[in-house]
Amino acid sequence: MKKSLAILGVLLVVASVVAYNSLFIVHQAAQALILQLGNPVRVVRDPGMHFKTPFIQNVELYDRRILDLDPPQQEVILADQKRVNVDAFARYKIVDPLEFRKKALTDANFRQLFGSRLNAAVRSEIGRIQLGDMLSSKREEVMKAITDQMKSQADEFGTEVIDVRIGRTDLPETTAAAVFNRMKSDRVAHAAELRANGEKQKAEIQARADKQRTIIISEAKKTSEILRGEGDGLRTTILNDAYGQDAEFFDFYRSMEAFGNSVKPGTSIVLSPDSELFQFFNSIPTPVQGQ
Repeated sequence: MKKSLAILGVLLVVASVVAYNSLFIVHQAAQALILQLGNPVRVVRDPGMHFKTPFIQNVELYDRRILDLDPPQQEVILADQKRVNVDAFARYKIVDPLEFRKKALTDANFRQLFGSRLNAAVRSEIGRIQLGDMLSSKREEVMKAITDQMKSQADEFGTEVIDVRIGRTDLPETTAAAVFNRMKSDRVAHAAELRANGEKQKAEIQARADKQRTIIISEAKKTSEILRGEGDGLRTTILNDAYGQDAEFFDFYRSMEAFGNSVKPGTSIVLSPDSELFQFFNSIPTPVQGQ
């Protein structure tokens, strides 16, 4: 009885080991490659539990989702001999694990090989354009050409390229400094041109203003002289009319006016009684007392 139980236990252990080596699970995001003595024999893409020959066959799992390929940044010489640092990346997925293993062997090896091809395609296409084209619509044409190249090479590795993009495009430090200095020089020259045009416009405006000022002042002086002449003529006419009405009073008024203009307030003046100024006072008859 004990011997039978022992045999049964051994059989259960052997069955468990055989079952463990015969069954494998494929997840929805994976696909399996069955290897028999190291040689690939079939591909399993359906998710779930599957069987294989125990001890003879083994399983390698490959991701069936979209994967990323991000090779190292590289320096590219453009058509105008400018240098730029380009960081490109690709998105791909494994569609044939059998071909993938035959050509790439491992995922790390594929990333190295296909990443080198991606950088080579980037150098080839970007090297044909100029720096300014990187910021124009021509960039889309370049990206399409690179993507087409990589898609045509993807079948060789049992993969499918979904998209290729350039993440960053930077100028090397020396080139960036040269471009910055050139841009600075252009801005300085442009500013000097604007300043010169401003000075020219300022001089023209000042010249027109000075001309208008001279014309306005001349016209004003002309008008003032005319008005002054007319006023002097009218004054002379009025004075003549007044002089004609009472010559003696007019002479007296003119003498008083002249005396008032010549003597400042607070000034003391000494005159003799026979001075011309008193001729009008001396000629006034003395009133008789009692009248």
